Amino acid sequence: MKCFKLFCAVLLILCSSLDLAFAHFGMVIPSDNMVMQNDSKKIDVRLSFSHPFEMNGMVLAKPEDFFVVKDGKKQDLKDKLQEIKIMGHKAWKTTYTIKRPGAYTFVMEPEPYWEPAEDHFIVHYSKTIVAAFGNDDGWDSEIGLKTEIVPLSKPFGLYAGNVFQGIVKLDGKVVPFAEVEVEYYNKDKKVHAPTDYMLTQTIKADKNGVFTYATPAAGWWGFAALNTSDKKIMHDNQEKEIELGAILWVKFEKWQEK
Repeated sequence: MKCFKLFCAVLLILCSSLDLAFAHFGMVIPSDNMVMQNDSKKIDVRLSFSHPFEMNGMVLAKPEDFFVVKDGKKQDLKDKLQEIKIMGHKAWKTTYTIKRPGAYTFVMEPEPYWEPAEDHFIVHYSKTIVAAFGNDDGWDSEIGLKTEIVPLSKPFGLYAGNVFQGIVKLDGKVVPFAEVEVEYYNKDKKVHAPTDYMLTQTIKADKNGVFTYATPAAGWWGFAALNTSDKKIMHDNQEKEIELGAILWVKFEKWQEK
């Protein structure tokens, strides 16, 4: 028992000292984020929880809420979720049919996840935005989540190297100097980080809650603005803090020439 406690203590210290290597991301990844007239009207949306650069998955219990917002109207999709595995762990997916032009925002609110290495719970409000049929009205709409990143740049139709901007909000108010973690979804495991410092990059928003980032490569990039909830959850007869994450997934495209 003493050895186990010692191991836990050492693990906690290591996780604290290598914080960049242990970034968590709720993931909402569609099969396509720009649906054109000649494309299939059906897209697959996959939900997971992981360290996306390292491709280390974690169990994602069935979300407390999963929905899509179009023109300010919310459509519940939770009952349409099917259990799958992503990165070897429980995850979820659904197929959604795009019917009208415009922007569709897919949002996942998970159950609180207990992270013993960090001694707190994690709740990541994760979203992504899909544009359809040549129209993108509503791409910058605020959904009204507990915490969220509202895009200031269109979160689609971006080339690798383009600057992306977003504004961090908590309870509907901007978060000055919010800390935002950025990580690449290393789906094919082709990218190697020279050091652990390169797994997750961290930037800070300005006094107006606005952050700016330019991606170095094409693919899916996750932006996670982290704050601490004013509420706590009981665990082992103790009150534990809750890390609130506003997660936005954005895809960047390769520059193509004829």
